[in-house]
Amino acid sequence: MKTYPMVSLILTSYNCKENIGYTLRSIEEQDYPRIEVIVVDGGSADGTVEIIKSYAEKTRFDCKWISQKDEGIYDAMNKGYKLSHGDIIAFFNDLFLKDNAVSLMVDAIVNENADGAHADLVYAVGDRIKRYWHMGNGNIRQGWMPGHPTLYLKREVYEKYGLYDISYKCAADYEFMVRILKEDEIKLAYVPAVIIKMFYGGTSNQGLSNYLISLKEGHRALVSNGVRRAMWIDLQRTFRVYMQFVRAHMYK
Repeated sequence: MKTYPMVSLILTSYNCKENIGYTLRSIEEQDYPRIEVIVVDGGSADGTVEIIKSYAEKTRFDCKWISQKDEGIYDAMNKGYKLSHGDIIAFFNDLFLKDNAVSLMVDAIVNENADGAHADLVYAVGDRIKRYWHMGNGNIRQGWMPGHPTLYLKREVYEKYGLYDISYKCAADYEFMVRILKEDEIKLAYVPAVIIKMFYGGTSNQGLSNYLISLKEGHRALVSNGVRRAMWIDLQRTFRVYMQFVRAHMYK
């Protein structure tokens, strides 16, 4: 009989009633049998909480949720992790494009005996694709990084390396990935499929000012983790992001 690891999907929300229903519905459509849904809301007052509550009462999956003031998205993510019990952890706030997305990620981890897995994603405004994140495998010293919304990691990774540094405003996810990947100790499987549509306008891409903050914080993440040639890595990373916009028209 096949054993299915428990997957914790951790959502953070704040006044997002326009999107959260779509996100929760795409989770409900997943064919993977053992999903734990954790929702950490920042004290929404626009009807988001009512949508979360309704979902929690009806879902076929285990679901926990809280709504309280926090210190930002990364604080909320840390709270979500502490509420979770899954063998595999993923932070998810967008839309699954495949009903077997979670299955694909778990199978990749199990079959390759990996510490985690990542895949491709697109950023979109409505039906218009703005960025196509096709990264494959690589190394952070080449400006490469996995798409955090597609990153599935075994719980042991968080237990060893810690959670998200809330002193970062836009790039704590990048700092976390630098921290776990800088020594090439963590093995990530790559799933060559677009599994997620991300709502364009996340923490690190809400306009030019936030993007510049993200770049500055990304440089800080490299330096603070002792990664050499940080400026060269910044340039390579910026070029890779630029190519995501160029490739957007290629995605079908």
